[in-house]
Amino acid sequence: MFDHSNTLPPRPGVGYKPQHFTEIMENPAPVGWLEIHAENYMGDGGRPLAQLRALAERFPISVHGVGLSIGGEDRLDPDHLARLKHLVSWLNPASFSEHLAWSTHDSHFLNDLLPLAYTNDTLTRVADHIDELQEVIGRKMLLENPSSYLAFEESSWSETDFLREVAKRTGCGMLLDVNNVFVSATNLGYSPQEYIADYPIDLVGEIHLGGHDEDHDDHGAPLLIDSHGREVADPVWALLDITLAASGPRPLLIEWDTDVPDWPVLAEEAVRAEQALAKVDA
Repeated sequence: MFDHSNTLPPRPGVGYKPQHFTEIMENPAPVGWLEIHAENYMGDGGRPLAQLRALAERFPISVHGVGLSIGGEDRLDPDHLARLKHLVSWLNPASFSEHLAWSTHDSHFLNDLLPLAYTNDTLTRVADHIDELQEVIGRKMLLENPSSYLAFEESSWSETDFLREVAKRTGCGMLLDVNNVFVSATNLGYSPQEYIADYPIDLVGEIHLGGHDEDHDDHGAPLLIDSHGREVADPVWALLDITLAASGPRPLLIEWDTDVPDWPVLAEEAVRAEQALAKVDA
């Protein structure tokens, strides 16, 4: 039933929202694949799963997890893993990804994806969690770089070296969020271009783009918030061009998760993504 090539095409994708179902089915424009958040589809039956089954007949699906807490100190939640395994088993998505972040402490779930200190202990914990996850779902996962607002003094690895070593130990791939790179670089005062140059670009299975909000910290310095609530900013499109020049064409997702616009607005962002891909596909 879900018989595509089991890989995402190097085309634009969008994060699926139920209010866009009819328009996507009737006229997806340049959209070649869709992303869903795993936690929205772990129930039994109902309209969400019926719509997902219909979409999966037409489009490769990428499943993006937001609740596993890959970087958390506690073990991965076995109930969450079981529900995730069930979803992945029947859907057979083209890709599965999660964040390099933590969101749980003891029995509490935090409604944020929080960054990690890049230490040897963190590296071991993240690698162990990824090994367990990949064993449970029976496939390779992609690990997404975080958006950061503060740096940890105890970090002994750069983020790019940390990601490279995680991939070496686990065999996982990478999900490169270009907006996250731009947000983190602005907030922490480093060059996003140099980050991309040092990133393990050969391991990238997906590239993500999203919108961010601009604010200022207590000292008046720029502070960017990874909100996914508006169009992609021009400097992020420019950084994408640099990224694609290094990576070549890759599956390219537009994320818009809050203040979601009408379909034509989101489709126009996908058109711009298609134009970016065309620059390196010629």
